[in-house]
Amino acid sequence: MSLIEVDRPNRAERHRSGKSDPLDAVEAARAALSGRAKSLPKSKDGAVEAIRVLLVAKRSARQARVKAVTQVRHLVITAPDELRRRMKGLSVSALVEEGTKLRPSRSTDPVVAATKAAISSLVHRIQALESELDELAEMINALLVATAPDLLALFGVGPDTAAALLVCAGDNPERLRSEASFAHLCGVAPIPASSGKSIGRYRLDSGGDRRANSTLWRIVMVRIAHDPETTAYFERRVKEGRTKREVIRILKRYVAREVYHHLPRG
Repeated sequence: MSLIEVDRPNRAERHRSGKSDPLDAVEAARAALSGRAKSLPKSKDGAVEAIRVLLVAKRSARQARVKAVTQVRHLVITAPDELRRRMKGLSVSALVEEGTKLRPSRSTDPVVAATKAAISSLVHRIQALESELDELAEMINALLVATAPDLLALFGVGPDTAAALLVCAGDNPERLRSEASFAHLCGVAPIPASSGKSIGRYRLDSGGDRRANSTLWRIVMVRIAHDPETTAYFERRVKEGRTKREVIRILKRYVAREVYHHLPRG
């Protein structure tokens, strides 16, 4: 039995009928039987799937760390004067280091003791999360080096961006018939938007994998800032009358094409 991937229901039809799981199931069946749905699903049986599940844990740990740091800063702002003066304005690393030195039991004031205990608990949580993030990053990096060294070698592509793009493509990127299909998947394919006297205009694609789209944006920003060739191209197209948003869209499309040709294939 072969599997195919069905796109989301038609927006106009969903708008008319509202969200309905039975109707979505019927529409999916019709798409499969009529041949409109032809895409192969991700196989999820290799290193890329391993990277994906590790990324889930890494994002969760990163979010928890950000939340804990924010809570520590809020506690410092509302802390008793002596403790606030001691910890206010410190960087995250200095704040964590100072928090580990707090000794709640040495304070006779119950509010000071409780605030120290709360801050101490949170900074130890931050340290544990940072260790967890380091371990997860090491595991992900090892998989990336073994799976897609060519992708990591591209200018502006680091471990986080490479992992996001690999997860978007899946363990079987050969299911993507061309670099244009990968661009559509990432939401960077140009969509004609000409109207009246405005000829040759295109708009941004609001579909596709939004995380992959954001990843391509970050790569483009790095190249504009640090790659002389990309910087020169960006400035030239802007002088020709293109908006910055349009040039960034063009560059994202170019990066998607480049990434497609460096995706690992079994």
